[in-house]
Amino acid sequence: MRPDDLQQLNLPGSVTVRGDLVLVNVATPDVAANAYRGGLHRVPLDGGGPRRWTWAERDLAPRISPDGRWVAFLRVEERGATPQLHVMPADGGEARKLTDLRLGAGAPSWAPDSRRIAFTSRVPEAGRYGEPLEGEDAAPKPDAEAPRHITRLDYRFDDLGFTGDRRPRLFTVDALDVDAAPVELTDGSFGVAEPTWTADGERLVFVAERDLGAVETLNTDLYSVPAAGGEPELLVRSAGQAHCPVALPGGGVLFYGAEADGVHAVARNQGLWRFDGGEPVRMTDTETVDCEKGSGPAVVTAAGVLVAVRNRGAVELRRVPADAVGATLDQLEPLAGERGEVKSFDADGDTVVAVVSTPDNPGEVVLVGGGPLTDFGSAVPLRPAVELTGGAPDGYPVHGWLVLPEGEGPHPVLLAVHGGPFMYHGWGFFDEAQVYAAAGYAVVLPNPRGSAGYGQAHGQAVVGAFGTVDVADVLAVLDLALERPELDADRVGVMGGSYGGFMTTWLSAHHGERFRAAWSERAVNAWDSFSGSSDIGWYFTEAYCGPDPEAHRAMSPLTYAEKITVPFMVAHSEHDWRCPLEQAQRLFVALRRNGVEAEMLIFPGEGHELTRSGKPRHRVQRFEHVLAWWGRHLG
Repeated sequence: MRPDDLQQLNLPGSVTVRGDLVLVNVATPDVAANAYRGGLHRVPLDGGGPRRWTWAERDLAPRISPDGRWVAFLRVEERGATPQLHVMPADGGEARKLTDLRLGAGAPSWAPDSRRIAFTSRVPEAGRYGEPLEGEDAAPKPDAEAPRHITRLDYRFDDLGFTGDRRPRLFTVDALDVDAAPVELTDGSFGVAEPTWTADGERLVFVAERDLGAVETLNTDLYSVPAAGGEPELLVRSAGQAHCPVALPGGGVLFYGAEADGVHAVARNQGLWRFDGGEPVRMTDTETVDCEKGSGPAVVTAAGVLVAVRNRGAVELRRVPADAVGATLDQLEPLAGERGEVKSFDADGDTVVAVVSTPDNPGEVVLVGGGPLTDFGSAVPLRPAVELTGGAPDGYPVHGWLVLPEGEGPHPVLLAVHGGPFMYHGWGFFDEAQVYAAAGYAVVLPNPRGSAGYGQAHGQAVVGAFGTVDVADVLAVLDLALERPELDADRVGVMGGSYGGFMTTWLSAHHGERFRAAWSERAVNAWDSFSGSSDIGWYFTEAYCGPDPEAHRAMSPLTYAEKITVPFMVAHSEHDWRCPLEQAQRLFVALRRNGVEAEMLIFPGEGHELTRSGKPRHRVQRFEHVLAWWGRHLG
């Protein structure tokens, strides 16, 4: 896969099913337009392959009504526009626009009556984001807006911006009334997320910060509000966090949640919980089961509850018994994704569908118990991944992957460390590994202690211990790979982003003799300034490093910059609020002043997620710079 091949990828996203109707949204990066494009595809259950079902700039988040007659979805009508809610008949026809909100609409949630839809939308404060001041016709330009009066620590978020002046509110709309306008159910004094309807359609359940965000908190709970309007009421006080509620027919609710207190919410497994009144019950085991909420909420079926679970680099679809209490991973029936990554899933009766990605395929819709229903595949050849297992010097088991280029070698090697650190490399498609392998590099992908999917204790192992066991594991996986004769141990580079950038700088300082050069991207380099400049710094630094400033210094790669001698690229995004630009600037200046062959690459207008969802043109340009860098230093 070459950098330009990014635009050859078809990336299926959210899937939905009712009866024999299966819909999935598919996006393709368009480099020339510098945008993501794509529509909904219909996927026949009896074979025949998918066909394009809608045609627009971009359609996403399809949801079929409970009676199967209607499809609600989000549509971006033109480049640069915000997504708006649309509805169309399930048997085809014209889509009708339901919203025209300045900052767009969130994913739809159908009421049981197959008529009303709930969604969230960020409503801008007057005088900001194109909203005129009261009594004025035109909105002030961004540089003429009034100053922001900040009184909280949680006032902004990466790739989103300032949040206190545009909190998401809860809305409903009658999708079948052509004259109906959206009805606002909350006033913006607190944020609303992930709404769902109760089984009787009388109330809506949603996620909000504890005590409706009265003070900064990492705790979230479940609230409900009458669908006809009224005051929100606390429904479930979680053990720390609650996400993705699903209302049950008997009045209870399922949700994902983690047990955490104060700032200590990092590296916690998300479990499946059930609330039937009284205290919530954790249905899955804390240590072994980590639900991937990004794959979608739990789906209730007659045979049990479907959830996606992170497991040793895979995201698997598993079935939780409806009466489970503390069920361990081996007690959950695996259904899909054993050597893949379940991106989304849905069920209707006995029909279960999922979007599954593998190392050599960005994703296909599969029928659980059947097989692939689509052939989106890739227009370019992709390389498989080889699993690596072994032990660290202290005997701890290590795990990772190797993506090999074509040919006999010896191949130069790239050690690529993931971000997080509570994330993972694994069995899903990873465009970076494919681009580097196609250019002739063997790509080593370790999952050291601190990663997700190996038990909560594994993820917690680096709390207060950055630069210790995680380093040992990364180097152990690299050594496993270098045992293979087709890899050139004398031509090794190290790279990574976010926590992976942290590890790149750390390894370059403490084990620089093992590497020819380094590429550090969107990295954490100094915890002292990160704690005040990052959108999550107010809690993340203490959660992982503790409260002691000396510990922060000891665990900061910048502290050891004078030990770095290898050529070093510092890559960053100008609008990164997760690991702000100052983290890159401080390292770059230190390296240059120490005489290191250091360079810096800054991408304008991008945030922390550049490599995954940044502008397609910047993603291609980044790949070109990466390959040029390694071409110079590894050959």
